Amino acid sequence: MAKIGFGEFLFGQKWKPANDLYGIFPMIMGSICVTGVALLIGVPIAIFTSVFMAAYCPKKIYPLCQAAINLMSGVPSVVYGFFGLVLIVPTMNTLTGRDGSTMLTASILLAIMVLPTIVGVAETAIRSVPDHYYEGSLALGATKEKSMFFVVLPAAKSGVIAGIVLGIGRVIGETMAVIMVAGNQARMPAGLFKGVRTLTANIVLEMGYAADLHREALIATGVVLFVFILIINLVVTILNRRAGDEQ
Repeated sequence: MAKIGFGEFLFGQKWKPANDLYGIFPMIMGSICVTGVALLIGVPIAIFTSVFMAAYCPKKIYPLCQAAINLMSGVPSVVYGFFGLVLIVPTMNTLTGRDGSTMLTASILLAIMVLPTIVGVAETAIRSVPDHYYEGSLALGATKEKSMFFVVLPAAKSGVIAGIVLGIGRVIGETMAVIMVAGNQARMPAGLFKGVRTLTANIVLEMGYAADLHREALIATGVVLFVFILIINLVVTILNRRAGDEQ
């Protein structure tokens, strides 16, 4: 960073190693945009799934649903990437009439990948809410749905938010699946239907042949990513402490 210039490295918009231009701002914005869209898609689905698992799922099919979620969490990311490459990318290509390797494709795939993380934590948080919260709401005349979404779910908000933050960590650190479906274009994000490159993808794609300053710039990119992960972990720690204080 000292050789390139701290400001130029973090906020430069051109990544051209052949010309000694090492600006990672397009990759930072790419990571943020892909993560944001993935969460917009995945979080509502994950929360509704958590509520269903905790309160509505019939006992006969609950073990099957739980096993499916556990299986999703154990699938390697490269398998998800292959799934996206052979199914989501051609589908997007058909629907949009252009190259299907886009930011939206990567976000959809990451939204699927993040579901087990958020569902597991959020369901546990919902089940940890004392029963008298729910029963008291029913006694006051609220419906089962209102009791769940306006009483129980807000009471479990710390745990749910912690699950979402953990999901952010999973999304922002994902590499192989993103490389396979995102288009990997080192430029500022230009829309949902354009290619994008993330910080992790930038490191993996170029580290194999990088040397000298180029290699150092990729290592510095890893440092920036490491700082992102530290911030996410710090947020999770603070939320867990608040949840413990509330209990």
